[in-house]
Amino acid sequence: MKQDEQDPVLPEIRAIQDEMVALRHRIHAHPELAYEEHATGDLVAERLAAWGYEVHRGLGGTGVVGTLRRGAGGRRLGLRADMDALPIQETTGLPYASRLAGKMHACGHDGHTATLLAAARALAGRARFEGALNLIFQPAEEGHGGAQRMIEDGLFQRFPCDAVYSFHNEPGYPAGRFGFRAGAMYSSSDTVIITVRGVGGHGAMPHAAVDPVVAAAGIVLALQTIVSREIDPNDMAVVTIGAIHGGDAPNVIPQSVELRLTVRARRAETRALLRERITAIATAQAAVHRATVEVDYRWRYPPVVNDREATAFAEEVARRWLGEDWLIPDLEPLQASDDFAFMLQEAPGSYFIVGNGEGEGGCMVHNPGYDFNDAILPVTASYWVRLAEAFLAPAG
Repeated sequence: MKQDEQDPVLPEIRAIQDEMVALRHRIHAHPELAYEEHATGDLVAERLAAWGYEVHRGLGGTGVVGTLRRGAGGRRLGLRADMDALPIQETTGLPYASRLAGKMHACGHDGHTATLLAAARALAGRARFEGALNLIFQPAEEGHGGAQRMIEDGLFQRFPCDAVYSFHNEPGYPAGRFGFRAGAMYSSSDTVIITVRGVGGHGAMPHAAVDPVVAAAGIVLALQTIVSREIDPNDMAVVTIGAIHGGDAPNVIPQSVELRLTVRARRAETRALLRERITAIATAQAAVHRATVEVDYRWRYPPVVNDREATAFAEEVARRWLGEDWLIPDLEPLQASDDFAFMLQEAPGSYFIVGNGEGEGGCMVHNPGYDFNDAILPVTASYWVRLAEAFLAPAG
């Protein structure tokens, strides 16, 4: 039976909505970067313990896991939220804007954390499930692999999960609408640092030098042919040179030039091909100009690939509770990345999105003017409760 369309929020969540929004604002005002989430972790642990969860600290450095067991059921569910902020100077001017210069919750992890805490409180009070509920509060999602570190520290050995779920707010979609997709959801994300080395000299005598700027320019142009000429048009790949550093004066040929790339794909085979071709092209182009090159290829996050059965289950929970109008139809894969991908390599599960809003709520993440939309917190927390109780439903 579908929830009352006038209020899709569970009564237990509605009763604590203002408190949970205030908690979100508190976290937002005190952002912490990767592996610095000490105060945030303290707050999470304090709340979970007060609600009856077994609290475990230290996984992945500053991670927190809260476990709640009910009845004799053997099913085990993991729900994950990320906690870290970004090194960005906030410009929102909000009353609860970051109080720390150069640090900001510009991706909504404050909202993810507050949403899961709201659900945690409601789930503890309702006590309508059997089995083990593992709430995973992860550090260092923003490029530092906190999920992988938690796994290396024994996350799924200590807290086994039959399925694991996570969500991300997504600006540009209607507020509070849920988007599910089986298979590839987010792309991989790798970083490449290419250092081109030449022989420095006077800008007026280029014949006596080996110009790494020209070699780097050749590399930049040649790299553009990988996606356009070597990747199947039905596939997806991105090769972006986001930064070029080299030289300080117009009349000096520098010793070296550095290129910084972000590289993305949805398929493992394409990801491997990109590494092969970027390395080969950079090496060959440098040689053409008598320069040398070092390619530092940093494997970061694999694609987020959702389990088909786990995704279908999560989507059906939303459909039965909210109705078809609350679902984002025909959701396409997104080019963002998330290290939840590592967790999905260890346990079946799914990563879904919740619309953060259009217009005012449509400011993209990683922007100094972004803010998590408080209006989506109650309905998303209610969904976590519905999902957990459906997955851990008592037998019979």
